[in-house]
Amino acid sequence: MSAPAPFGPGPLFLVQEQGRRSGRDDMELVARRLDSLGHGGRAEINISVPYATAAFSRLDSRRPGYPEARERLAQRGFEPIIRPVGGHLAIYGTGDLVIHLWGRHPSSRLHIRERFLLFGDALSRAFRTLGVDARIGPVPGEYCSGEYSVNDSGRAKLVGTGQRLTKDGYLLSAVVMVEPAEPVREALADAYRSLCLDFRPETVGSVADSVPGVSAADVRRVIASELRALLLPATATLASVAFTSTPARLCS
Repeated sequence: MSAPAPFGPGPLFLVQEQGRRSGRDDMELVARRLDSLGHGGRAEINISVPYATAAFSRLDSRRPGYPEARERLAQRGFEPIIRPVGGHLAIYGTGDLVIHLWGRHPSSRLHIRERFLLFGDALSRAFRTLGVDARIGPVPGEYCSGEYSVNDSGRAKLVGTGQRLTKDGYLLSAVVMVEPAEPVREALADAYRSLCLDFRPETVGSVADSVPGVSAADVRRVIASELRALLLPATATLASVAFTSTPARLCS
């Protein structure tokens, strides 16, 4: 019997949620889905539009300036959360996209780099159909720097990606910056200053900054198309479902 592909044996469902999901709700959903993989839970590509979120890392939460940064971002309307991964603060708004891909895999650790590269390449192809000079790799001085970020022309970060492994499978996640980046750029500069972290505001990009007038619906459509092309050979059923979310909850 041949080994499973990097994304697992399938079937894998594509879920394009129609409502918004808060950062806290998003973390809770992902935790439940990852836990379910060991009990027959389905593999899924999940694409959603978030509420405005400030996602700190646990490392950030230990810095002396964290309470001040958290308060400043809450005042700007971003829900502060602490995500259970490394890196540093990432911020996304109500016109951006959050993508999760989770699935069962008996040897997920063997395919970490391959999943990152295949996923990043699919996102880059999607952006290029819109006219963006999309590339894989970090931009010097970018926020929450990552080896497999997707950027525009090597100048500005468009997508941050991360991966998490469990005994039953994996989670691959991405935040796609779609709406004009200036509000996020200003908020990140303010928060990184409080956290005493280096930051170059010009490295914060968005698809709309590169292609004026593009919408989250436009970007979602081309991403879904490229992910279908990438994953259909090794998957079965793809589906779209509606979603009802609770409002964002600011931490007190």
